[in-house]
Amino acid sequence: MNPYQSTIRNFCVISHIDHGKTTLTDRFLEATHTFPSSKYKERLLDSNPIEQERGITIKLAPVRMIYQAQNPNIEIRNKLQIQNSKEQNNLEFRASNFGFSNSEYILNLIDTPGHVDFSYEVSRSLAACEGAVLLVDAAQGIQAQTMANANLALENHLELIPVINKIDLPNLNLDSISQQLQATFGFTKKEILFVSAKTGTGVPELLEAVINRVPAPSGASGEVGLQALIFNSFYHSHHGVIAYVRLVNGRINHRQGLKFFSNQIIFKPINLGYFTPELKPVDSLTCGEVGFIATGLKDISLCRVGDTIVVSDDVSVKSLPGYQEPQPVVYLDFYPLENNDFIKLKNSLEKFRLTDSSLVCSPVNSSVLGSGFKIGFQGLLHAEIVQERLEREFDLELITTSPSVEYQLELKKKSQTISVFSPADWPDPALINQTSEPFINLTIFNPLKYLGGIMDLCQDHRAKLISQEFYGQQLKLTYFMPLQELISGFFDQLKSVSSGFASLNWQFAGFVPNQIVKLEVLLNRQIIEPLSVLTIRSAAQKLALKLVKKLKAVLPRQQFEVPIQVALGGQVLARETLKAYRKDVTAKLYGGDETRKMKLLEKQKKGKKRLKTFGRVALDQETFLAVIR
Repeated sequence: MNPYQSTIRNFCVISHIDHGKTTLTDRFLEATHTFPSSKYKERLLDSNPIEQERGITIKLAPVRMIYQAQNPNIEIRNKLQIQNSKEQNNLEFRASNFGFSNSEYILNLIDTPGHVDFSYEVSRSLAACEGAVLLVDAAQGIQAQTMANANLALENHLELIPVINKIDLPNLNLDSISQQLQATFGFTKKEILFVSAKTGTGVPELLEAVINRVPAPSGASGEVGLQALIFNSFYHSHHGVIAYVRLVNGRINHRQGLKFFSNQIIFKPINLGYFTPELKPVDSLTCGEVGFIATGLKDISLCRVGDTIVVSDDVSVKSLPGYQEPQPVVYLDFYPLENNDFIKLKNSLEKFRLTDSSLVCSPVNSSVLGSGFKIGFQGLLHAEIVQERLEREFDLELITTSPSVEYQLELKKKSQTISVFSPADWPDPALINQTSEPFINLTIFNPLKYLGGIMDLCQDHRAKLISQEFYGQQLKLTYFMPLQELISGFFDQLKSVSSGFASLNWQFAGFVPNQIVKLEVLLNRQIIEPLSVLTIRSAAQKLALKLVKKLKAVLPRQQFEVPIQVALGGQVLARETLKAYRKDVTAKLYGGDETRKMKLLEKQKKGKKRLKTFGRVALDQETFLAVIR
């Protein structure tokens, strides 16, 4: 390890949403004077307007900070790597035994999102770091994402620094939160730091702890054996695809020919540097640094997250064991409000994917809504953010369908397995051997007094209790639940029964065999394919009754009587009848023989019968969207 490398600290801040992570990041930037005071503003690393408005972090953002440390230097860290006892890992032990120094350190911070939908962004950050600040709200304690992110960090062998935030709030029981951290993760009382990200209290001590507790990056800094991990990328209009990299081994300069290990694409960097958080060009990057490489390539799909950049003529170097690019779990159909805007939507999605490579798009067509795209997302918030950005940044008016999940079908023919995302793609039931639906591992943190209501809610959503653990007055519930139930309004109902105190986290667990069936909606005995739905067989009857009642309420009345039916495999499960408009055809009569009136009514009856035989019910956009939502 060279002296320069030993002054580098790569770390991130992980927490539950709204626990003050971004505010703490702002205090870091202030304490290190990374920004001049004239350019300072709140949420500096949240560059997107939606991030600023909603107060959430969507995209990870690296930044390099320079800090003059007052506590133990690199010599201490090297000695501590040899001395392994738990007592010697304590900050006070380091300071008292090895003295103080006044050294300049490079702190590479990677800001991460806190919402569960963006957990893939957190995984990217962890892969490029050696340490993480585990931030806990002093008023709320450990939450679902706190636990999930901490476990992710431990799996990546990161050094954790426990921090309790918002100590400036009144009437806090800091000892209780401290005991939670000790009982849950095994920290000692002296390892836990207390800060106020709002006022800046405790921030210098936290920066010192990062220097003392987070190990310097290991690896060789020679030009041979280059290995650079790609943890993010975006498209720049002048420099092409820009890769966010963490150099694990070796050195990079402008003269080298480089290549992506996975696809063997060769390129020569047209620019490289680090983040301030703007792009700051430098002549070279060395082992341990976090920076960027401007590849000049025009296709962002060539730069895969998790891939390794190596020297183009080096065949001996192997790829790094990176993380896998996440698979989408929720799918929505996006349609332009006007069919003429389909090409505009297509071009907008192509440009948008240059900044968010996690999207998976495929064209779809609806008899009601026209041409559009089926898009895969990491969660419902992710979908909501993407829709808002498309409408704002590309001036689009969009219609979205209800969220769906991927089902796996094993066909009888040669035991072939296919994926189905919508009822329109459902094959003939006679061809299906077995159906499977996606399940998740669901973790819920909640106060004890709301336990009964939460357990009832989970039972109604087909969730199976796996375990429950007590942390003081907080309870951790672990469930095995279908993903379809989660996206069907479960989160809003959970917040309702827990008065907003419960929090959740989930992870995809795989596909489980279940009896999935397709319900068909018939209007005037004609199948309306866009209204078909997929459900489990045991819930088919209940859903059918709900569908016919909703259709009766939202469908406009016709000149003829319309039977509304929901059928499963030709068997009608539920029916309602939408009465026809009745025109008073006898209004023009002023007396006379009764037979005149009967003749007009009989003529009207025959006309309605003919309409009922040949008439079709036109389903407009408003009615369709009212039903599926």
